[in-house]
Amino acid sequence: METVTINAEDIKKLLKNKEYTKLKNYLQNTHPYDIAEALSELNEKNIWEILKLIELPLAAEIFSYLDLDIQLKVVEITSRNELAQLISEMPNDDRVDLLKKMPEDYQKYLLPAIAQAEREDIIRLSSYEEGTAGAVMTSEYVTLQPHITVAQAIEKLRLEAPDKETIYYAYVVDKQRKLLGFVSLKDLILADPKLQISQIMQKDIIYAKVNDDQEEAARKIQKYNLIALPVINENDALVGIITYDDAMDIITQEQTEDMEKLMAIGGSHEASYIKTPVWIHFKNRAGWIIGLAALGLFSGMIIQSFEDTMKKLMILALYMPMIADTGGNIGSQSATVIIRALALGEIKLKLKEMATVLLKEFKISLLLAIVLGILSWAKVVFISKDATIPAGYTLLNISIVIALALSLQVITSTLIGTFLPLIAAKFKLDPAVVASPALTTIVDITGLFIYFTTAKLLLHI
Repeated sequence: METVTINAEDIKKLLKNKEYTKLKNYLQNTHPYDIAEALSELNEKNIWEILKLIELPLAAEIFSYLDLDIQLKVVEITSRNELAQLISEMPNDDRVDLLKKMPEDYQKYLLPAIAQAEREDIIRLSSYEEGTAGAVMTSEYVTLQPHITVAQAIEKLRLEAPDKETIYYAYVVDKQRKLLGFVSLKDLILADPKLQISQIMQKDIIYAKVNDDQEEAARKIQKYNLIALPVINENDALVGIITYDDAMDIITQEQTEDMEKLMAIGGSHEASYIKTPVWIHFKNRAGWIIGLAALGLFSGMIIQSFEDTMKKLMILALYMPMIADTGGNIGSQSATVIIRALALGEIKLKLKEMATVLLKEFKISLLLAIVLGILSWAKVVFISKDATIPAGYTLLNISIVIALALSLQVITSTLIGTFLPLIAAKFKLDPAVVASPALTTIVDITGLFIYFTTAKLLLHI
């Protein structure tokens, strides 16, 4: 398809002037995604008016690219029969996503108007729990029987291709739809037409179960460079596939959620920043921030408990931010590395492997502690060389204490940043939640306690 630059103003102008033929030609020679992007700037009435100008399959494809909130606005002004026709032409997984966002009473009103085969498919796909492989799979795939010939298989593909999302993989099943193997389109083209499918099919199958986590399924597609991943039920029967483009969407969604959780942003992560109302942004952020602010009171309590120590040596207050910042940075860095390794399956949640990870991070923290300890010692010596030091103390002793405290902070922060995600994952919690500003707050509290305790014990304040 030729790529044509399109924008909302051009569409509105053509629509206003009733240049329908030109508009229709314009739309038919533009990629559906680009059309959807332009239509997103129009109101739902104009969107529906434009979709009715073009053939139903193209209209459904464009409609499926629109954001869900826009789709729902169009649904509100569309008649039941027209909407049923449009939804029937949409990709299976996209129409299920749309139906799930509709009010339950409207779903019951709409479903009887949809053809029986499509209606049963929607009900089946809608039954799977959100976040699972079953909830994101599609039923638009090709199956072959093991006894048919390559020539018969190619003819079957030719007939079914227009209605399938992908034909690059065809899945071999028995009469009970148990998954036996698969063949690629390349395999079929290169094979002897007289051979049976059972003779050329690949039996080493990478698959997902319907109740597997959607991110785990998407990672398999990424790991094994698959175009699609078959999904089977508890009886090993093929029930759907997850395609590469859907896997990309899943990974993007999961990465967005993890990134927002790392920054202690709660709530739903589906809508874009621009389209999310201010109040929703406030609710997503306020809970964690208020809770962390309350937790931060402990830092104030620690400082207050060491008030006499600071009065005797005010120079200690000068380096408090350095201790806190270093601990927060080190802890967040360690947590991020561990969360990534957990997400990619590089770390298994076995006690022996968790102990190995902690030991490895401890060794890393020792090296960092030595380097940062020396740097902080030099920093104190040179920056505070003209500072007034009370009788009985020397700048050298104070600099050594500060360097030691910072080194201990580096080690404890690294271990906390490592341990929290591991223990969260072990107890089936989201590691990204604990590796948020909560980690920074915890590290701040422990860091201040280490700092003042070290100074009090070694300097005998």
